[in-house]
Amino acid sequence: MNTKVKLIGGFLLVALLAAGAAGGAMWYLAKPVAGHAEVADAKQPPPPATGKKARKFVTLDKVIVMLRHGPGDTDTHYLSADLVISTTEENEKTAKAHLPLMRSIAVSTLSGFSMDKAQAMTVEQYAQEINKAFNLSYEREQMEKPFSEVMVGKLIIE
Repeated sequence: MNTKVKLIGGFLLVALLAAGAAGGAMWYLAKPVAGHAEVADAKQPPPPATGKKARKFVTLDKVIVMLRHGPGDTDTHYLSADLVISTTEENEKTAKAHLPLMRSIAVSTLSGFSMDKAQAMTVEQYAQEINKAFNLSYEREQMEKPFSEVMVGKLIIE
């Protein structure tokens, strides 16, 4: 019986030492290293803007167009895009009111592409083309744009 008590005591001692070593290792590894605190502070993004200049995003979902047929192409191809409009808090309501106009401009722009051209373009090129069309249209109508840029949130070509 005496050996059983010694054996249990030995196991408890080993378990206690292992737990202490693990706790000490975690404490040591969790300490900030000198010089790394400044780097961590520098990598943090600036706080979000508040008030009337805070950025807001309005979505223009499901802009679907039929792409033009290429030479010798008999299949029908479609392009579907979800657009994200970047605006400010003060212009958000106006931007939402302009969504039908923006949809019309986007449809006119995207339906002018052929399947070959549409497949060759990158998402950034689509965004550039749509932004150019919006700028032109708002300039022609002599209206102030209630947004800063249009981004492509989703793009599907079939």
